[in-house]
Amino acid sequence: MFGRTFAARDARNFRAHGVRGSSRALVELAGDVHDASILDIGGGIGAIGLELLAAGARCATTVELSDGYEAEAAALAAERGVANRVERRIADIVEDAGGVEPHDVVVMHRVVCCYPDADALMGAAADLTQRRLVITYPQERWWIGAGLAAMNVFLRLRGCGFRTYLHPVARILDAAEQHGLDLEGRVKHGLLWESASLAR
Repeated sequence: MFGRTFAARDARNFRAHGVRGSSRALVELAGDVHDASILDIGGGIGAIGLELLAAGARCATTVELSDGYEAEAAALAAERGVANRVERRIADIVEDAGGVEPHDVVVMHRVVCCYPDADALMGAAADLTQRRLVITYPQERWWIGAGLAAMNVFLRLRGCGFRTYLHPVARILDAAEQHGLDLEGRVKHGLLWESASLAR
């Protein structure tokens, strides 16, 4: 589902508009990133990492499940002159967390709703966070749950193995807090998304 066509669309939008909406909110929630290391889990083309590098971060690592983003991500990093400060890995952060070094700031933009085990994902992300974890997830509303359920039916009928999940927000945040992080704040974006910042 998240292949080269999807990546090309994201790259075009990023070149034209930069990061917007909930992506921009995560950049702002990350706070002062001067000389910080950034870990972007499920970061796609790496747009948020590139923005944080422009804001003063030292380096950015993206861990992504799909290899369909790699060509566009490499092109964008080269265009911005930061290819030597960007690292990319194809991996499941839950299954391969031991292969990733802890970073100052960890970012997960619209990733929790794509992973079946929120506890494991949040735990892995929190364990890799040295300073701050910023995340975006769907708001916990009945009609969002109904929409995601309908989407999953459509995906199943198409023979696609990808599924979406509406995890309880309290469970998402509690999983990070169980791994030593404290909630700093939450902000809603329209009727669909919400972001949260948690700090060590």
